[in-house]
Amino acid sequence: MQVELCSLNSKFAALKNQRNKVTLEDLPPVLVKREMAHSKPKSDAPFRFPKCEASVLPDPSRFFSNHLLSNPLPTNSFFQNFTLGKDDQPEYFHPYLIKPAKSSLSISYPSLFHNSDFFHEVFKPDITISGSPIDQSSKQTHQISSFSDLGVNLDFPSSNLRFFLVRGSPFITFSVSCNKITISTSHEFVSFSGNSSCTKYTAKLNNNQTWLIYTTTPTKLTKKDNSSIHCRGEFSGLIRIAVLPNSKPDFEPILDRFSRSYPVSGDADFTTPFTLEYKWEKRGHGDLLMLAHPLHLKLLSESATVLDKIKYKSIDGDLTGVIGDSWVLKPDTVSITWHSLKGVKQDSSREEIISALIKDVIALNSSSPVSCWSYHYGKVISRAARLALIAEEVSYLHVIPAIGKYLKDMIEPWLDGSFGPNSFVYDPKWGGIITVHGSKNAREDHGYGIYNNHHVHLGYFLYAIAVLVKIDPLWGKRYKSHAYTLMADYMTLGRKCDGCDSVFPRLRCFDVFKLHSWAGGLTVFADGRNQVCPSEAVNAYYSAALLGLAYGDVHVVAAASTIMSLEIHASKMWWQVKEDDTIYPKEFTAKNRLVGVLWSTKRDSSLWFGDKEWKECRLGQQLLPLIPVSEILFSDVKFAKQLVKWTLPALKRDGVEDGWKGFVYALESVYDKYEALQKIRGLHEFDDGNSLSNLLWWVHSRD
Repeated sequence: MQVELCSLNSKFAALKNQRNKVTLEDLPPVLVKREMAHSKPKSDAPFRFPKCEASVLPDPSRFFSNHLLSNPLPTNSFFQNFTLGKDDQPEYFHPYLIKPAKSSLSISYPSLFHNSDFFHEVFKPDITISGSPIDQSSKQTHQISSFSDLGVNLDFPSSNLRFFLVRGSPFITFSVSCNKITISTSHEFVSFSGNSSCTKYTAKLNNNQTWLIYTTTPTKLTKKDNSSIHCRGEFSGLIRIAVLPNSKPDFEPILDRFSRSYPVSGDADFTTPFTLEYKWEKRGHGDLLMLAHPLHLKLLSESATVLDKIKYKSIDGDLTGVIGDSWVLKPDTVSITWHSLKGVKQDSSREEIISALIKDVIALNSSSPVSCWSYHYGKVISRAARLALIAEEVSYLHVIPAIGKYLKDMIEPWLDGSFGPNSFVYDPKWGGIITVHGSKNAREDHGYGIYNNHHVHLGYFLYAIAVLVKIDPLWGKRYKSHAYTLMADYMTLGRKCDGCDSVFPRLRCFDVFKLHSWAGGLTVFADGRNQVCPSEAVNAYYSAALLGLAYGDVHVVAAASTIMSLEIHASKMWWQVKEDDTIYPKEFTAKNRLVGVLWSTKRDSSLWFGDKEWKECRLGQQLLPLIPVSEILFSDVKFAKQLVKWTLPALKRDGVEDGWKGFVYALESVYDKYEALQKIRGLHEFDDGNSLSNLLWWVHSRD
């Protein structure tokens, strides 16, 4: 992102001198400092909101080991399908799709089905590993014995198997304790051979795949029939399996070299602003080989040792080999500001904004009743908060007291529990802030009660709260613990630890491997997690950073702005489809400038509520809310032109709403300010999180 930025360190130094600086003791469970990961938060910290027992939530004890149940559990993780339903849906671990069954685990090196509308990874059980059932009566399938930022351990108690599933490993590693092992395929074994020491075997399948099998101790593996291999007698030890990508023989010596070192878990640490460090727990001997997706490669420090020869295919682009048990990623530094980066300069522009501002402020209390659903309510109060900041930017401060009163009247009932139709409550089963409506009906609040889109809903609330804290510090002091508790729901960085009263899981929505958030919550999906609106994810962390700015909390600002920068990088990499991109299949790239719904193993041109022809909705869903950081998200002017050109024909359809048109014209103003301005002046309606004042502010703050 090519943006002129002030020094983050100088910004932090200035923040430290602010009167409202927060001390270590004041910080509730957001745990944004590394040293706080092992401290004990105040026992009453989460209960600014009452506890509830939600009737719609699944029982986590079915799949998590007992020792994990005392801590908050992930609700949007890369292995979420393993914790829900019938555990019969796969998850993607780059480069393999993994699917557990009762006493076995299947591995797929997936092929890609694609056309101009969507593409997805196709699961076929290329290799299935199973052990002889020890307890025939057991109905239990797998159990999660531990998990980390980058991996999960799956145990199969009925067959004495433990799988160390770590994202980005070219090997699937598992241990066996005194059991007979069968390795089978849904295809056929064309050939099967081993080395003289019985520690390496090569299996060639009739689908042109070649799989390598390594054992830590000499093991007699023999081909039983065309579809299965078994070991003679019981085996105890470690087995590693890897596909030979594209069956290239020159890759095999590389995999041989790294076959003796394996990861069992991995942590992702935000050690300093705009730095993310991966650290894998490694066992065995020698160097560790892992795989990096294209965004990893873009952000990797120059000290990383990249093996360009090793390439695995992936829906996210080619995965490339990297040597080492730690990586350092360096996203772009982004300055957190309340207002536009370059400001509104002309007096005539200010006058037009002020005229709209007066009307929008008058309309605050006379508008129709606000939806009691947390998402729409959050958008409305966030829109009002935008008016206060716009008023500051154009130096029209007369309206700010009225906006502040409106925000207090709207926000306080949600924080003190007096909002009759709905309110925030704490769910101790999974560990999170849900709503009364959502706790009773999984479809209410857009699935918020089953942990869908927590960062999005709460991001809007935090934006409004941050602005209110800025304009009324005394109010902010009174409600600081409420605000921080909402933020901690999705922004907790501390890890669980023995003796800690941990009340929220670590980074509920943000995926530290993919480097963007997921929104799917506690719902089983065949295609894994999903996210539609990366811009709303950006807003969630931007709002958290603003809250830190309002309270003078440099650690919150650092953590939130770092995650926000990663979200922006990921959005540009995987949601924005440039005409000359090569990551996605050509026929999809030719027809699409934006991904509609991005899944773990699928890319769709349609939206949840509309088909592929609603291009203006796709654009709007990835630009809203229109805030200062939006210009960094869409800083590529060439792409903005491509996107608007692609979208404009869709506006000729009957029934296209003005609210969606507003976002198209806002992006058009990036390169054609005056044409876009004329179109915006002709709009009669606006998105419930947008306003005429906001659109005029945006256009008049363009170059």
